[in-house]
Amino acid sequence: MNKTIITAALTGAITPPGYQIPETPQDIAETAYQCWKLGAAVVHLHMRDENGMGVMDPERFRETIRLIRAHEDCDVIINCTSSGDHRVSDDSDYGNGRRMEHHRTVDGIEMGTFDAGSFNWGVPGGIFCNSQKFLMDLGKLYQERGIKPEIEIFDAGMMRAVSAYVKNGTLKAPLHFQFCLGVLGGMGATPAELQYLIDQLPPGSTWSAFGIGKGHMPILFSALANGGHIRVGLEDNVVYGVDENGNKIMATNQMLVERAVRAVRAYGNEVATSAEARQILGLKPLVRS
Repeated sequence: MNKTIITAALTGAITPPGYQIPETPQDIAETAYQCWKLGAAVVHLHMRDENGMGVMDPERFRETIRLIRAHEDCDVIINCTSSGDHRVSDDSDYGNGRRMEHHRTVDGIEMGTFDAGSFNWGVPGGIFCNSQKFLMDLGKLYQERGIKPEIEIFDAGMMRAVSAYVKNGTLKAPLHFQFCLGVLGGMGATPAELQYLIDQLPPGSTWSAFGIGKGHMPILFSALANGGHIRVGLEDNVVYGVDENGNKIMATNQMLVERAVRAVRAYGNEVATSAEARQILGLKPLVRS
């Protein structure tokens, strides 16, 4: 049976505070542990400040990872963002350095995001800047630290950019892609658009996908049907569904992971454990300090 990796993106940087989103290191770590127990092989981490805003604070990343690993039975894969604060997403030296500081100084990070290009978030929103210099510096740092890049693709042109980063040594095969669909300034969250990206994958790559908001379920099922892996969580979708009266049911990370597990099993696949996911993704076995 095929193994499907479930990633739980627990918090995010731009989802408004509330909506049952974990915000403190303690809450994020406990949610990560619970989602791992339910079937998530990977947790994707963002940090929030005391006002509930996304922040690139190395100490918060360090404390969250420490608390996750304090559960001696938990071998969940730790995946950390490189773009978790709208205040430092520009192309300044400060912004770029701040976006990488935790990857440079915090131990225990196994995967990190590599957003393969710049784009306009849409209305409201600003430009999400990922300059060539930033990405080359980030790729070099990941190689030095043994962090697996998760190449985040929001639009089709980013796939062409990835080939250039492979050619100049910033990225090394085999590659792992995360297709991020449904952002207003990028590709839509439809099966047809996902299929277009799948058709551009370099040989030997692994991939995962998610859809924002209403695109959540179409992309989840399309990813399963095409042999990919899936990402769920409150970073991308805060509504679980509607009740018999048409009222929205607000999601928790745990609810979204549980539904993903059911979908994987209903399709006929098995949910990958964290150890199995490490093998699929080419990660080293977990070594506890």
